[in-house]
Amino acid sequence: MNSASPGRSSCSVFRWLSTAMALAVLVGLAATTVTACSAPAAAPRSERGQLVSAQQVNSLPAKKDVATALGTTGFDARTVRFGVDAYRLVYRTVDPEGRPTTASGLLVLPRSREHRLRTVSFAHGTASYRHDVPSSRGRGGFVSSPALIYASAGFAAVAPDYLGLGTGPGLHPWMDVPSETTASLDMLRAARAFVPRKGRALGHEVLVTGFSQGASAAMGLARSLQAGDDRWFRLKAVAPVSGAYDFRNAELPALLNGSLAPKESVLYAAYFLVAWNRLHPVYDSPSEVFRAPYDDTVEALFDGSHTGRQLFAGTPDTVSALLTPRGFDLLRHPPGRLAAALRVADRTCAWTPRVPVRLYIARADEQAARANTDHCKAALRSHGVKAAVVDLGTPDFEGSRHLGSSVAGTAAIVRWFRQLR
Repeated sequence: MNSASPGRSSCSVFRWLSTAMALAVLVGLAATTVTACSAPAAAPRSERGQLVSAQQVNSLPAKKDVATALGTTGFDARTVRFGVDAYRLVYRTVDPEGRPTTASGLLVLPRSREHRLRTVSFAHGTASYRHDVPSSRGRGGFVSSPALIYASAGFAAVAPDYLGLGTGPGLHPWMDVPSETTASLDMLRAARAFVPRKGRALGHEVLVTGFSQGASAAMGLARSLQAGDDRWFRLKAVAPVSGAYDFRNAELPALLNGSLAPKESVLYAAYFLVAWNRLHPVYDSPSEVFRAPYDDTVEALFDGSHTGRQLFAGTPDTVSALLTPRGFDLLRHPPGRLAAALRVADRTCAWTPRVPVRLYIARADEQAARANTDHCKAALRSHGVKAAVVDLGTPDFEGSRHLGSSVAGTAAIVRWFRQLR
């Protein structure tokens, strides 16, 4: 997750985002601007990843400039070796129904002498406000700092915004692992098409990481790369941070039983029901699941145009004040299509990586239940993979251990990635 209390300047996904940050969490399925009716026309595979436009959004010529930018966000600048240049890429991809659409993302390149660059794909945490994403925050801030760090260490850093965020049209299909995967893969393709314009090239190997929501997105991309879904790129390692890999059996129970931060639990419960109902309809009227007066307002809060502050102000402080008995029942006992969608989301760790895997966690994370990582480790073990769990201790970022895990995890991961050859 990625939330915090109103008194903190960057706690909650939504609150953070209101101050130029990204919320983060959960596992994968979500919303979109369409409902499933007739079979849509699939986008030609050859068009996916085609570059639509590129715009430079930041330039930090020297490593001291990068260190200064990172210093304002609390991220560790000790791995900085180079200045960087950052670009917003807009590219062709597909929506959750397989129809053509566009998405945006951030590409950050080091000012090194290397021609062929190793690539890091970083998947950000949850965002409700469309501008709280890497490509919109390319000049710095919490959500784009990991990309700056990886690039300043010598990698090409690729950070997708996901669908419906940044410049992407429509609503964000929040936590839909399949569309997070396609958006991430197609962003890699767009980056590969762009870098020759700068006299560079991307190598075959991709090191994959992500935070909170991005942890599941990272696992989805890693699985896709290992399966050979792209003929150029090859998976090298996987390092997700503070994910909600088992939403039904770990995250939802913790959210409902009061184990996680109350306000953040409200925001995630609301986002989940609104977003997933768009793809997997389970209610006809908001009043079925949300109590008055929120039944008249909560869906509009998640339209991509409302800031984190507005979401904080427009929602109650407890889940019991938000949800009707029917709303609680849907989260405790997901029916039909919702249950089937959760099974897809909750299988992000149910495969056999043939590369090193490390799962990063913070102790007493107030937004992502520890059981998520335990279940992920067990799922990987059942497939013959011994994934290391890296305990980051109790990192703090503006009062949030969850957000702190992104800061501490990025510092640890960049050092690990540099060791892998």
